[in-house]
Amino acid sequence: MKQLWAPWRIEYILGPKPDACVFCIPEHRGEDAERLILYRGRHVFVLMNKFPYSNGHLLVTPYRHVMELSALSSEESRELMDLLQKCTVILKDRFHCQGINVGLNLGEAAGAGIREHMHFHLVPRWNGDSSFMAVLDEVRVMPEHLISTYNALKPYFDTLGDV
Repeated sequence: MKQLWAPWRIEYILGPKPDACVFCIPEHRGEDAERLILYRGRHVFVLMNKFPYSNGHLLVTPYRHVMELSALSSEESRELMDLLQKCTVILKDRFHCQGINVGLNLGEAAGAGIREHMHFHLVPRWNGDSSFMAVLDEVRVMPEHLISTYNALKPYFDTLGDV
């Protein structure tokens, strides 16, 4: 039997599960590092995925609890697209990735794990990153710890100001 050790997952397995939506965040910023929030705009914010597909996996989501693109205001839509663009620049600069998957899963049938609060995924990709680990064993290798990635990305977002 093969074993893959992932001791950081025990916190998720044994820890309390949130009763509220993980994307409905408090107004205060005291928990931003713990929640991996990198940037707060007027209508939209950026955070890291706690269970990423790849290092640098970001999520961009509106503050408002909405399920549909059509429910966004024009201000929310503009800021969301502006942040998606800025995130791609930051990811390419920090991770030197050759590509980025940008996606939105609307509804459970489309694969939305949290369908009640829409959020975009940005996943850095490298040529050849579908290594034998992912292809043969459905395993991904994460070369950098989440907190290290957060600390490396945070200065990029600190310089954005208002989007």
